[in-house]
Amino acid sequence: MVLVMKLLLLTCLWPTAVLHSSQSQHHHLHRRQQFSSLRKHNSKQEIKMRKIDSTKVRPLKSEQLLHIEDHDFALRPGFGGSPIPVGVDVQVESIDSISEVDMDFTMTLYLRHYWKDERLSFHSNKNKSMTFDGRLIKKIWVPDIFFVHSKRSFIHDTTVENVMLRVYPDGNVLFSLRITVSAMCFMDFSRFPLDTQNCSLELESCWYNRLFINFALRRHTFFFVLQSYFPAMLMVMLSWVSFWIDRRAVPARVSLGITTVLTMSTIMTGVSASMPQVSYIKAVDVFLWTSFLFVFLSVIEYAAVNYLTTTEERKQLKKRGKASGMYSIDAVQAMAFDGCFHDTDVDMDLTAFSDCCEENETRASAASVSNVDTALIKRKRSMGRIILQNNHVIDKYSRIIFPSVYIVFNFFYWGLYL
Repeated sequence: MVLVMKLLLLTCLWPTAVLHSSQSQHHHLHRRQQFSSLRKHNSKQEIKMRKIDSTKVRPLKSEQLLHIEDHDFALRPGFGGSPIPVGVDVQVESIDSISEVDMDFTMTLYLRHYWKDERLSFHSNKNKSMTFDGRLIKKIWVPDIFFVHSKRSFIHDTTVENVMLRVYPDGNVLFSLRITVSAMCFMDFSRFPLDTQNCSLELESCWYNRLFINFALRRHTFFFVLQSYFPAMLMVMLSWVSFWIDRRAVPARVSLGITTVLTMSTIMTGVSASMPQVSYIKAVDVFLWTSFLFVFLSVIEYAAVNYLTTTEERKQLKKRGKASGMYSIDAVQAMAFDGCFHDTDVDMDLTAFSDCCEENETRASAASVSNVDTALIKRKRSMGRIILQNNHVIDKYSRIIFPSVYIVFNFFYWGLYL
């Protein structure tokens, strides 16, 4: 009975197990088909990518022609043997600027290199050279030339990089590039602005000798003559005008002297602002400081004239006061009285200005008016003497000495520096 029951149960479970097994086999088969199709798709993509990559790394025709891939261009030609000769050619296109303050110069030039690299030789039926752009230069050996004492430099790249490489069938190479370089120039300003500067552009390599390119730069002096020398000469000659002005015209002569001194200071400041701070005297400094000295001495000259005039007047006043026994009015008081400055004092009888009796008030006032009129007459007489003595002896000598010495100085100056 128990055996019959087991057989019946086994009979019922057998179709279910068979169905589940068939479904599992079908599922595994479907997964295998999907994985197979995915591998085929990936393999197609890899083949496609390999084709693309092989196109990218395929050598250019120029590289194939020059056998770039067959040699190690990190080494110079004939490495381990004798040095390779390299020729350098420089063509100056323009000198852009020269700065005295920074002591440098800027120029644009064409720098050309010549050498022979047999690794770049190629077959040519017509024996013609081939020209390449800057892309090939990065893959071959080129000389490591640089500029000594260079502050800044750059290769022009408008509209494309200004670089040219020319290769001949026998392996001779021409490498040319257009450069703007700013280099130091050790200048000597002891003769400025009548100087000539010698500047040099130095090219050097780690394996080769140094190359010097010397430039003789002569300065055009006409600009400095108009800006510095000519105004200084005018200020010196203008200071001489005071020698012909009446020594009693104090405001006129003092104003003229101060104006010329300040103008010379402005000229000297403008020149020094455009020059480097050097520890020696320049030629322009010699001229400007000498001109400033002449202008300053013209002011000192009038100070001496004014002092000697005042001293002389005081001596005359003392002599007149003792001789006449009358009160005297000095030059300043006389000027305050009638508005004029005088060489000699006007002797005035001051009795008219003394206290008078009250009963003779009318008579005293009349006497005062008459004394004032007499004083005016004496002043007019003294003015006649002043016109003849308005020039001091120092002014007379200065009119000759100052121009003569300045002309002699100019002869020596221009003869020395020109």
